[in-house]
Amino acid sequence: MNCRLLAEQMELETLSKYATLSCRSSGRPVQEEECDIRTCFQRDADRIVHSKSFRRLMHKTQVFLRPEGDHYRTRMIHTIEVSRIARTVSRALGLNEGLTEAIAIGHDLGHTPFGHAGERALNVIYSKGFHHNENSLRVVDVIEKAGRGLNLTMETRDGILCHTGPELAATPEGRVVRYADKIAYINHDIDDAIRGGIITDEDIPAEISEILGSTHKWRINSLVAALINGSREGDIVMLPDYERAMGELRTFMFENVYTNPKAKSEEQKTFNILSALFQHYMHHPEELPADMSGILENEGKERCVCDYVAGMTDNFAVYKFNQLFVPSSWSLR
Repeated sequence: MNCRLLAEQMELETLSKYATLSCRSSGRPVQEEECDIRTCFQRDADRIVHSKSFRRLMHKTQVFLRPEGDHYRTRMIHTIEVSRIARTVSRALGLNEGLTEAIAIGHDLGHTPFGHAGERALNVIYSKGFHHNENSLRVVDVIEKAGRGLNLTMETRDGILCHTGPELAATPEGRVVRYADKIAYINHDIDDAIRGGIITDEDIPAEISEILGSTHKWRINSLVAALINGSREGDIVMLPDYERAMGELRTFMFENVYTNPKAKSEEQKTFNILSALFQHYMHHPEELPADMSGILENEGKERCVCDYVAGMTDNFAVYKFNQLFVPSSWSLR
């Protein structure tokens, strides 16, 4: 039995006319024989989940640098929450959940250690600039599997690149992920900020709460429903009042959390760590991992060093910094 063909037939019979069908994918950069069990997009999702870059997300910062506590979000938890929201919306709209999942779980593979603070640091340090969405695409195209990449479909690659930045994804599934990313990070950052004593629920402006609700649950529910109800005719858009309220909530978070000295007082240290590591490996490329030798030979030292540093987890970056620049303890025995 060819399960993939059955799944593709089911898509033809059940999905919306706006959905991206697996059987009509634009294919992969390198042509491969199709799987008998999974659709091309389901196969993409499996490749991402089994990648080293995906596993490292569990040790990368979401917003708060190295917080003390078990319940703050990591980049992996953010990714899972984005995937759940995006799949809920796609299911309601009759879109392709397999493609939606692949884009969602791959969208932040290229994030740096220390979250957006690390991204800003590498954007200064690396001469060609650094943006995590572009690096996420680079991870799946070039860095994974010792330079061979994951060879994902064009639709998944496009959605990963366009989950943020000036260009919208070519597929409705990719545009759903772009919204789901915003819905997820704004709301779970509120939750983490309240847990960390940065803000309280009462600090959120009343006019926002009147539209979205006054709890974590109702804010997400309201925004998801507004995205579904606004996207009935094929375009992926949120109902205007809710889109405006989400924008105001994001502004509130920038003013009260993302630039809050209590939450961000350590960020200058992240620049110092990443800058020191970058310069060290620029002077000692022989210390770069052997599985990056292809990038070093084909694209040069600076590109390879940027890839290596960007791929580090928070803890590994601190460990390497301490190993290279902090004197070890010594005692006379």
